[in-house]
Amino acid sequence: MARLYFKLYHKRFEELLEVVNAVAFKKLDDRLLDFIKRKAALNNANTITITHEQLATEMGTARVVVSRLLKQMEDNSLVKLGRNKITLM
Repeated sequence: MARLYFKLYHKRFEELLEVVNAVAFKKLDDRLLDFIKRKAALNNANTITITHEQLATEMGTARVVVSRLLKQMEDNSLVKLGRNKITLM
């Protein structure tokens, strides 16, 4: 039983370190694209249903920043934007 708790604690601690590393050292556009890819992978799809406001809340930034970055990603053919949808290209 103690081994199970240790494994769970260890996994959560690694997740925390990943978040701290991302916030401290990765640019927001990289973090945003990684977030979208992870959400899509969890849904086993290339499209996620989420608003810019929800993304901004999850990322800890303003909606206008997320909208601007998503538009740049769309211009670079990384994603395709739709109403409350983002599709990875």
